[in-house]
Amino acid sequence: MINLRDKGAEIWENWNRPKRTTFTLIVIGIIALLPYAASFGPTSFLNTPITSFENVLVYPVGMFVLMALGLNIVVGKSGLLDLGYVAFFAIGAYTMGIMSTVYGFNAWEVLPFGMGFAMIAGVLLGLPALRLRGDYLAIITLGFGEIIRIVALNIPATGGPNGIAGIPNPPAVAGVKFDLPNPQHFFWLVLFLILLTIWMIRRFTVRRPGRAWEAVRQGEDEATLMGVNTLKYKLWSFVIGAAVGGIAGVIYASKVMVIAPQMFTFNVSVLILACVVFGGMGNMWGVILGASILAYLPERIRFISNSRQIVFGLVLLLIINIRPDGLLPRKKREKMKQNKD
Repeated sequence: MINLRDKGAEIWENWNRPKRTTFTLIVIGIIALLPYAASFGPTSFLNTPITSFENVLVYPVGMFVLMALGLNIVVGKSGLLDLGYVAFFAIGAYTMGIMSTVYGFNAWEVLPFGMGFAMIAGVLLGLPALRLRGDYLAIITLGFGEIIRIVALNIPATGGPNGIAGIPNPPAVAGVKFDLPNPQHFFWLVLFLILLTIWMIRRFTVRRPGRAWEAVRQGEDEATLMGVNTLKYKLWSFVIGAAVGGIAGVIYASKVMVIAPQMFTFNVSVLILACVVFGGMGNMWGVILGASILAYLPERIRFISNSRQIVFGLVLLLIINIRPDGLLPRKKREKMKQNKD
């Protein structure tokens, strides 16, 4: 039986740079046209019954893909279990909410602050927590996620349980408006951030941090014996993942215009982690595919509201039983590359 995944990877390896570039640009172009798919005859079946397809592409699909790529750096690349990733998403969103409504900053001006505050939080969490491993690390990160939510729930600056309303949309860029009537523009913005994150991950993967993450994932004690500063590179993965979460939070807040603590619960962290595991930990393309499916499917079957979660759960169980290592498991691609070498 032909394995389409490995066959596709083999074809990609045999292509030269111009062919890869052309194919990549075609794929990006097709994805950029997705907001119009619901109104196009042959692809109209993609339309979602409650929320418009264009808005679903922004959140949850686009945001889940972006956050899953960030979490994959921590979980898939470094092998660290993070159950509080929603905290960085919340930090970015509340940075946008406070700085825009209180100080009058726009989304583009807030973006570096949201990313920076999330990275600082990643350092503050990572320095003590990354000395732990396994379940202990997972418990610490889970607690951190809940602390951020409870703080947002109880201090006046964040609006308490009522949250923050009246967050402005990002200002127009070159005539492109980012507002409610134009959700496709938000999708293109999220797509650009996803492509930028993919480029960043690929750059890190082939350099020293990527090799260090791989060593830590394979065995932290062995990596230490080989001279790898494991704390340093684990902290790198935490901080980079936090930066992606913070950016996602800023864009999300500027899109929905209202944020509240109940939007940043533990369930969000679990869903993002499920996207990584479902797609294939460590495989960037698998994570993108897994996040897209897990974000889109519940919205597509929302018309069966009473049993929607049951159907969603059964589909997940079926796929996990068929593909226990994820849709695109990392190790199969690695084996193929090793055999070729």
